[in-house]
Amino acid sequence: MKIHEYQGKEILKKFGVTVPIGMVAFTVEEAVRGAERIGGNVWVVKAQIHAGGRGKGGGVKLARSLDEVRDRASEILGMRLVTHQTGSEGRIVKRLLIEQGMNIAKELYVGITLDRGCSQNVVMASTEGGVEIEKVAEESPEKIHKEYVHPGVGLQQFQARKLCFALGLTGDAFKNGVKFMLSLYRAYEATDASLAEINPLVITQQGEVIALDAKMNFDDNALYRHADILAMRDLDEEDPLEVEASKSNLNYIKLDGNVGCMVNGAGLAMGTMDIIKLAGGMPANFLDVGGGASAETVESGFRIILKDPNVKAVLINIFGGIVRCDRVANGVVQAAKNVNIHVPIVIRLAGTNADLAADILKNSGLSFLVAGSLKDAAEKVTKAIAA
Repeated sequence: MKIHEYQGKEILKKFGVTVPIGMVAFTVEEAVRGAERIGGNVWVVKAQIHAGGRGKGGGVKLARSLDEVRDRASEILGMRLVTHQTGSEGRIVKRLLIEQGMNIAKELYVGITLDRGCSQNVVMASTEGGVEIEKVAEESPEKIHKEYVHPGVGLQQFQARKLCFALGLTGDAFKNGVKFMLSLYRAYEATDASLAEINPLVITQQGEVIALDAKMNFDDNALYRHADILAMRDLDEEDPLEVEASKSNLNYIKLDGNVGCMVNGAGLAMGTMDIIKLAGGMPANFLDVGGGASAETVESGFRIILKDPNVKAVLINIFGGIVRCDRVANGVVQAAKNVNIHVPIVIRLAGTNADLAADILKNSGLSFLVAGSLKDAAEKVTKAIAA
């Protein structure tokens, strides 16, 4: 789960991470009142969406008077902000973060995530603040310094010092940097985060180390332990189909292709998408209906898949292990009769009672394309689209 920048900063502040003084605003008037409360003579007006690159898209602007705060807030609030992460459709800005202006001496980068290759969290630091870390990794990998964290002991003082030395910090900035690294890691670990990224991390003229930006993502499977974080979920920033799928306990992720996929089991779903690609097709989604695959879940899956206008055919690939294939077939037939299906449906059922399932589909009176193997299913669905 993703949250907004201002929400991430609220969390980090609780763990002793230094962040700028800021206030969230949902209207232009709230933005002006927020700037008044913050004080000073320079403010930053930031669009709050779940995407990076906001500054390049015109979503982050300086204001040097309350009138400018009003003008900048009016420009950004309600705009369709397009960045390299939103795609061409962009996102409508519905909330702003008003922050104090900072006296910046350096812009750096620090991020924490899980390195699945070694099953350890890794803290990354770079002098290339304000630049996408993927670009730095591609063009200047030597500028990314990493410290791997043993899960039994956590981030150690000497590791935080190594990172600060690598960033070239000295004096008060070094001391504050060590404290910042340790506090950030505590926040990451305590909240079951999957990502904590500060880009840029700024050093002020006075040697303060401050999170000028904050991006935090969280492990969905651990949210039951963090009701306060779950309450920060912004459904307006999520794909409507993914939100609908979550209400039906379906694991759905929208993709860019035209072959709708309905599969039971995440591994089988990944394999199905791969073989569709090998057959020349493009999967339109990842959809795991789970081990049960009842008539209700199949019907919900149909409705969600078919709401995507890009879907030109649907491939159902179910392995009957926990649930028998004949029950799945009956569910598919029932769902197909309840849902207005306007695209070809290719079905591959394997496992317990697969023969009975084939007879049910054959005698259903519906025009399913039944496949004998996964390869056969992928080839049939791509041919159906081309027909």
